[in-house]
Amino acid sequence: MKILILAVSLCWSSSVFAQPIPFIRVADTGQHFVRGDSNDRFVVWGVNYDHNEAGELLDEYWIERWDEVVEDFTEIKQFGANCVRIHLQLGKFLEAPDRTNQAALKQLDRIVKLAEQQELYLNITGLACYHKANVPDWYDQQSEQERWQTQAFFWESVAEVCRDSPAVFCYDLMNEPILAGDKPETEWLGGEFGGKFFVQRLTLDLAGRSRQSLAKAWVDQMVDAIKKHDQQHLITVGVIPWVFTFGGGKPLFYSPEVSERLDFASVHFYPEKDKIDSAIKALKAYDIGKPLVVEEMFPLKCSGQDLATFVRNSKGFADGWISFYWGSTAKQLREAEDSTIAHAITASWLEQFESMAKEMIKVSQE
Repeated sequence: MKILILAVSLCWSSSVFAQPIPFIRVADTGQHFVRGDSNDRFVVWGVNYDHNEAGELLDEYWIERWDEVVEDFTEIKQFGANCVRIHLQLGKFLEAPDRTNQAALKQLDRIVKLAEQQELYLNITGLACYHKANVPDWYDQQSEQERWQTQAFFWESVAEVCRDSPAVFCYDLMNEPILAGDKPETEWLGGEFGGKFFVQRLTLDLAGRSRQSLAKAWVDQMVDAIKKHDQQHLITVGVIPWVFTFGGGKPLFYSPEVSERLDFASVHFYPEKDKIDSAIKALKAYDIGKPLVVEEMFPLKCSGQDLATFVRNSKGFADGWISFYWGSTAKQLREAEDSTIAHAITASWLEQFESMAKEMIKVSQE
């Protein structure tokens, strides 16, 4: 590991005077991403780097074990990705509703600089409450209005750190936000999955408001907070594709009423075996005249070949795909003493992902 990190450091020193990577923006046509002031198309081909093999979330170890992060970014770059989605827990960044954790913000700045050096773009997803142990009691006890104000303060603080970096691809306001149903709720977080809580409610009570008006009000407040410091980076919201889950219906966050201030659509797709065509049909519901990114995908309910088919069949209208990387290469997973079937599936998919990288780069040149 020390030799690898030394090699990376030498690469950094030789690239100090290199041309910085270009900012990514939406093309003037509104249909896809381009690099800087050019019309060169940019296609997202990336990974979610949310936790390691032990289940530790990034912002739980990135200070004490920074060398691991550097090594993982090197590996991510080597297997062909151009984008890394990181997930920031609110409880790690805020010590109080109006007070930031300066050590966490300093480390965020550090990982942004690492991305610049590695020429990787960051999808910065915020407001995470994945581990309940990291959710402050005061945050859970806030009213809806207070909670939104705290969330806006989080985004102001993050945007102030990241505003000048071309390595920031976008801000994802929240992972898989949902609203209360017809009846009031008592918990801000949705169900548990693998010891984590990925889904979060924006409100516990609709209180007579329409779902569209409430979602729009929240998006507007978060976007306003970011734009106090950062006018140039893209903004999105990663959503569960209920159109696919329910087999019909219309998008909420990517409806005309809500999506006006979101720069592109982000959806999370886990296609099922023998239902690839249905997944493609559902994905098209989010093709709303803005760039479209499959922000999460993995062969969870289908084979790696099925998922590759899903990607290839969506090339005509999608602008990016983001899978997962948990800190172990395919080779490491296969050679591990405690290697499991799950490890084998992940290793096989990582190899498939790497083999498709050049194909995706070709898409960006078409």
